[in-house]
Amino acid sequence: MDIHVSIEGRGDRIERVYRGLRDAVLDGRLRHGERLPATRELAVSLGVSRSTVSTAYERLTAEGYLAARVGSGTFVAMPVQTASGSGARPAVPASARQGALPAPAWRDLADPLWTEPRPIAYDFSVGSPEPALFPADAWRRSVAAALRGPALRTAHYTDPAGAERLRAGIARHLGLARSVAATADDVVVTGGAQQAFDLLGRTLLQPGDTVAVEDPGYPPVRQLFEQLGARVVPVPVDDHGLRVDLLPAARLVYVTPSHQFPLGGVLPLERRTALLEWAARHDAVIVEDDYDSEYRFGARALDPLQRLDADGRVVYVGTFSKTMLPGLRLGFVVAPPSLVPALRSAKRLTDWHNDVVTQTAMARLLDSGAFAAHVRRARRVYEERHALIGREAGELLSGRLAVVPSAAGLHLALRPVDGVPFDSVRVMEAAAVAGVAVQALPRFAVGTGWEGLLLGFGSIASEDIPDGVRLLAEAVGRTRPGRPTA
Repeated sequence: MDIHVSIEGRGDRIERVYRGLRDAVLDGRLRHGERLPATRELAVSLGVSRSTVSTAYERLTAEGYLAARVGSGTFVAMPVQTASGSGARPAVPASARQGALPAPAWRDLADPLWTEPRPIAYDFSVGSPEPALFPADAWRRSVAAALRGPALRTAHYTDPAGAERLRAGIARHLGLARSVAATADDVVVTGGAQQAFDLLGRTLLQPGDTVAVEDPGYPPVRQLFEQLGARVVPVPVDDHGLRVDLLPAARLVYVTPSHQFPLGGVLPLERRTALLEWAARHDAVIVEDDYDSEYRFGARALDPLQRLDADGRVVYVGTFSKTMLPGLRLGFVVAPPSLVPALRSAKRLTDWHNDVVTQTAMARLLDSGAFAAHVRRARRVYEERHALIGREAGELLSGRLAVVPSAAGLHLALRPVDGVPFDSVRVMEAAAVAGVAVQALPRFAVGTGWEGLLLGFGSIASEDIPDGVRLLAEAVGRTRPGRPTA
């Protein structure tokens, strides 16, 4: 391995080499059992004499940090945990030093979706698919085929918009599954939906522009546009989604019309039409987030806004994070032709393009029909969990919480029954103590008065749902306003 040791300045070079190697052992950069370079090799690398390195090695060996094996070389002999208690002072990590500071807007930026980890037996977290449903065998075959193919036989960067085969596959899939009108030329592949929102914000907004977002809504989008210098205005939602009649004059509106996040309402056709008319009047752009449209249980969904758009004002955003795995970091934008060149440039300047092997593998999954088959299998599982969690919550929490009707997605919202006081955050904390992870609705809202809980069913097995809801109901009973939580 290559090892760098600072030997600049005056003084004994043997001492500098010795201390540099010792500190690397103590702070874990050199791990137990790792082989060090030969003395001649390290001497050439550092620009010192071989005897300097040999003497430092001998001293470290005598003190127990290294061990020499005849015919094999020199190895680290002291484990990190032993070294840390030896009395020697390890190097100070960079995070512990005072140094450069970020711009004020980035200091202490909280993650409203993050909760402190606890031992969790019943995970009702929102937004995560079931890892066990991931089509691992089909994915391995697709990755293996991508590695054998031409994807890695070039030393050049590729199209920032993404692999043409994947873009074509996305356009075809969306056309069949969601009636989205698109060709490969309209698609830009992104690192998940969040990067799609970032590219849109940077290509559409200037500091001070007004952006309208749903309230309650998806906090990372609101935070992103604020960090880009926009004036973000929360707009209330009701049982049917965004209140279009309350929209201000704005450059951009972010909306989840097919399954409002987090409440689950569906924007009716008359509001969709009114939203498109609003955009035309205000020369605005509509960002349509269709984040979990594949999981619809029951009646066919309304056509997306993108399909109804005749003026080129709707940008459609989707992701494979809910259907495959978030770790793949695959999302996409379907944009009007007038926006695609700017989005391609923004993608190029951000990270140039997504991983080629992952793109190629995903394209093969789409082309072969394996992705559609996977979605059908997963939909059946989630539909069962959706019904089960609604039934259990309706029985065990009746009189306190009511299930908000929803026919899609990977979570359900529960709102307090009219007139019943409810402290969502206290209930969430009490449930966590009992080993149940839920999320409090106020974390997703800017305005006040929003109480309730979100129960996801992507990460919990069907057989665990009844016990999880029962423990949640007990936590609700322990946290009535005015009563202690323990």
